[in-house]
Amino acid sequence: MTAHENDLATAYRTETAGLDRLTRAAARMLRAPMAEVCLPCGDPHPASRYVMTEDTPLVVADLQADPRFAGTPDLAAYAGYPLHAPDGTPHGAFFVADIVPRDWTDEDLANLADLAAAAESELALRAAHGDVLLASARLQAVLDSTHDAFVSMGADGRITAWNVAAERLFGWSTAEALGRRATELMIPPHFRDAHDRGLARVRRTGSSALAGHRLELSAIDRSGREFPIEMTLQMHHEHGQPVFHAFLHDISARTAALTELAQERAFLQALLNSLDTGVAACDSDGRLAQFNSAMRRIHGIGRHPVGAESWASTYHLFRADGCTPMAPDEVPLARAYAGETVQHEEMVIHAPDRPARRFLTNARPIDTTDGRRLGAVVAMHEITEAHRAEMLRRCRLAVAEALSEATSAREAAVAAAAAVATELNWACAEYWEVAEDQECIERAGSWSRPGAELDSFTGAEPLAFRRGEGVPGTVWASGTDLWSNDLLNDVVDAGRLAAGHRLGLRTAIGLPVHSDRRVAGVLAFFTDTGVARDDDVLSVLHDIAGQTGRFVERRRAEDLTLALAAARRDFDRVIQQVNDCFWTVEIMPDGYTRGVYLSPGATGVFGGEPGDPESQLDRMPPDDQKAFLQFRDQVIAGKPAEVECRVIGFDGQTRWVWTRAVPREEDGHLYVDGISTNTTERRELADQQTQQVRRLQELDRMKDELVAVVSHELRNPVAIIAAYTESLLEEPELAGRAELAVIERTSAHLVHLVEDLLDLARLENGNSTIDPRPLRPDRLLRQAVQEHQRNADVRPVTLVAEIGALPVVPGDAARLRQVLDNLLSNAIKYTPAGGTVTVTAEAGDTAIVIAVTDTGIGIPADEYPQLFNRFFRASTATSRKIKGTGLGLAVTKAIVEAHGGTIGAAPGPVGGTRFTVTLPR
Repeated sequence: MTAHENDLATAYRTETAGLDRLTRAAARMLRAPMAEVCLPCGDPHPASRYVMTEDTPLVVADLQADPRFAGTPDLAAYAGYPLHAPDGTPHGAFFVADIVPRDWTDEDLANLADLAAAAESELALRAAHGDVLLASARLQAVLDSTHDAFVSMGADGRITAWNVAAERLFGWSTAEALGRRATELMIPPHFRDAHDRGLARVRRTGSSALAGHRLELSAIDRSGREFPIEMTLQMHHEHGQPVFHAFLHDISARTAALTELAQERAFLQALLNSLDTGVAACDSDGRLAQFNSAMRRIHGIGRHPVGAESWASTYHLFRADGCTPMAPDEVPLARAYAGETVQHEEMVIHAPDRPARRFLTNARPIDTTDGRRLGAVVAMHEITEAHRAEMLRRCRLAVAEALSEATSAREAAVAAAAAVATELNWACAEYWEVAEDQECIERAGSWSRPGAELDSFTGAEPLAFRRGEGVPGTVWASGTDLWSNDLLNDVVDAGRLAAGHRLGLRTAIGLPVHSDRRVAGVLAFFTDTGVARDDDVLSVLHDIAGQTGRFVERRRAEDLTLALAAARRDFDRVIQQVNDCFWTVEIMPDGYTRGVYLSPGATGVFGGEPGDPESQLDRMPPDDQKAFLQFRDQVIAGKPAEVECRVIGFDGQTRWVWTRAVPREEDGHLYVDGISTNTTERRELADQQTQQVRRLQELDRMKDELVAVVSHELRNPVAIIAAYTESLLEEPELAGRAELAVIERTSAHLVHLVEDLLDLARLENGNSTIDPRPLRPDRLLRQAVQEHQRNADVRPVTLVAEIGALPVVPGDAARLRQVLDNLLSNAIKYTPAGGTVTVTAEAGDTAIVIAVTDTGIGIPADEYPQLFNRFFRASTATSRKIKGTGLGLAVTKAIVEAHGGTIGAAPGPVGGTRFTVTLPR
């Protein structure tokens, strides 16, 4: 029998009250004289043994009739179910039996199965309770044998467990401690309020910040002695309330030893921290053991217990060039630990996001008298400022030498940039010049550090940026320096950004080169290391930029002087060929005008060289003097002005002179630059053209009146002819006469022509009344398409309508129908048989658009501008002798415009013509 089975048997023997109730219930419900729970530890009935062995229910109405159980005494009928342990193995049977054979009903078996399940649960609970009691006893034995005190406390602060070590540590027996508050037994009085507040906080929040940690606290024993302890606290919840368990032990001896050691270390650390020199030391295992305050300030981080192989990377140590990381065996402290003495060796510390700093180092090993290696020590003295001062001095000297050897302004600026980058060990330097038109800034030259492959960044092609683009454009736009360490993202143009990232460029620096109070160029530098903004370096760079700017300005002034002399000669030569008079005068504070410059063209404009500018007013007709005075007052007020007036020349001729003047201030003086042009011939020609236009307008008006009068006068006779012709056609003897049919057709054409002429005249003169009312344009379109379908079928032409729902718009239905009839009849008439006419309409936000597109004969491109003129007909129509008056489109355009809309024509997508009408919503 297994240990688990023994535990179950024990539970069964000692606590069977629950099982007795279940067996009594089974006997009562199944009306059987016998019900039992049997276990393997006894001598079960063969039927029960079968149930447990086979792990299956057994139902037998007559045991004597079953060969498996024949001959068994006492029992005649049997029904039983196996009972299982929590792990699923069978460990008993629950059964009922009768002394006479009987048939068990389904209800009997269902009730028996439920009671067996309840018995199985009861047995599992009894076994678990036994396990708990055994585990508790074992745990108490372990706790009593440990050297550390073990204390448990409930949510109310009362002791629930207290082992033997706790009795020794605090002087209270277990019997005395259980049930009392911890504050009475082991917490010093001055900590009791804090303990109670913390306990209340844990009860309120359900969590403790101290749980799971090793703590050093003060405690008291029964005699009142206060001493240090170390405690490990754990917390869990029982029945929704926190329960605390703690292991504690006295650390008085350890605390005293640590206090003495701490005092010695504090003395040594204070001594080292008083030094300005950084000091570090490693122990016999080669791990860092000491960092004084100066060393922590140097690195920005404290001591890390890492081996020599990690010192260079952890503390960002570089060789004296500032670019090459130190190898682990090059670190001075590592070399000293290896037995070498290091004297006056330079190195650079360059941590991310911190400026590079340079140090002079001394290092030596620490050995005992018997030769054992205790470690090594290094001392570091900072020489950053001295080194930088020397570097900047060399930088200024190099720039001065470069400028002295340059032969041009551009060469001088490029040489200065290269000298700076060389001395500061930067990767790339560029000089950019602002273009003469001030539209862009162009690269004038570039320099790369020898060995740095920067071709994909610098490039050989010309490069230019607009204001605000790239480093040069940004500096040009702001007029101030730029220093960016954001991997160039903020300032480098997108075209060079990828190359800069790939090449490892990290810092961009730009400085403006000023000339005559404006930015004439930009010095740009790029580094492949993170260089923090340094005001001292910037100050030197500004001095160099200013020195470069002055040199560039001086050389440019010399070049400009020569260019100006040449330009003046060219200007004088050009001016001599111009008939206009160019002049410059100075307006004195008292209003007097002093002549400064007068071109040779003055003779042709004024009939001689004018003298005093003030005398010009006297040489003008009185009608023009007012305009000239207004011109003069506006110029004196500092505003550009122009005037055209008559001037009596020195040769006695009166000329029209057009004068334009622009004032400017220069060094506190007001100057006026102007041009005077002889416009006499132009004025005479303009007068002639004005008169001719007036004559043409009058002729056009007379023609319109004539057309209107003639149309009106023709209307009645034509109407009379049409009426008489209609009457004659009704006579039987004249009904078939061809002459009358010709007269009818011709008179109808004349009536249509007269109506179009009258409509056009009324619309153009504004006499025609448009009666806008709300209408549905989609309905009007469908009616027009339907009525023109017969004409389309006759040709034959396919008539397609693509008309969706359109909003109600204001319009004159009759007039708009006239527009649609004109466009549809034209489209059908000018489309050959087999062609297509398409009508579409759609609504926009502010208008509806109607399009009539045909695949007809089309219109030449140069004739579209004349298409809506009266009597104009396209050459494609006249060449085919297709009849028409040339008035329909003119009338259509007038009606559409009277509605506030527009009409246009353009070639169709597959030939033909498309007319588009837009009507406002």
